[in-house]
Amino acid sequence: MKKIIFTLFFLACLLSACEMIEYHPYDGRIKGEKNINAKNINRIEADCKGKETIRFIFMSDSQRWYDETEDFVKDANKRDDIDFIIHGGDISDFGLTKEFMWMRDIMNGLNRPYVVLLGNHDCLANGEEIYREIFGQENFSFLAGTTKFICLNTNALEFDYSKPVPDLNFIEEQQNDDRQEYKKTVLAMHVRPFSDQFNNNVARHFQEDIKKSKNLQFCINGHDHTLKIDDLFNDGIMYFGCPNIGKRQYFIFTLNADDSYTYETIEF
Repeated sequence: MKKIIFTLFFLACLLSACEMIEYHPYDGRIKGEKNINAKNINRIEADCKGKETIRFIFMSDSQRWYDETEDFVKDANKRDDIDFIIHGGDISDFGLTKEFMWMRDIMNGLNRPYVVLLGNHDCLANGEEIYREIFGQENFSFLAGTTKFICLNTNALEFDYSKPVPDLNFIEEQQNDDRQEYKKTVLAMHVRPFSDQFNNNVARHFQEDIKKSKNLQFCINGHDHTLKIDDLFNDGIMYFGCPNIGKRQYFIFTLNADDSYTYETIEF
């Protein structure tokens, strides 16, 4: 009888201990919503269809700044004139599965659709795989009214030059895609040319290629954690670098019907 009681006690302890076991921080099992970019792109394209004037937020590098990102969501939700939000990448700090899920759940509090680019920190460990599950492909595009947004993985160093980053073929395919009618283009990326992460062997070739995009308006990027607004190649194409969200700043861009645009730096 004692042996039976001891066995039952041991099994009860074992079962209760199982509930206390934490998964490995890089475990790939994902709880909650997946494939967010594709779902939100459908919303953006539907909401903006036929619009000549587009107004969007660009923010970046939320990483470890959870409180600040929550405050950003509250601030963005106060605005009733925003069509969508682009997150410029580095949604995680160490590529941890829970980092992606935590930040996704915060960003899901936005009352407008958003998309997230791949950042260099998002590539750490198996972060790229987690990013793909939760958000989607590393290179993607979408239409917002009459503007095409081409969103690129430019984190060459994280891929150890094992494949073309940035993918110039993808850029060319987007430029030649005659299935989509649009009048102008915006390029979004995490890392800008001449950064430590960019493949600077192709920086000037990259610039010549993107300039073939239909009526290229400007480029937007994160990564540098500071505000940077530069005509990087002295060719009239402006690069707008967004600070990390820990600095409580983000951009609002307005694309006007007459092909002009304006921008604001918002502090919250």
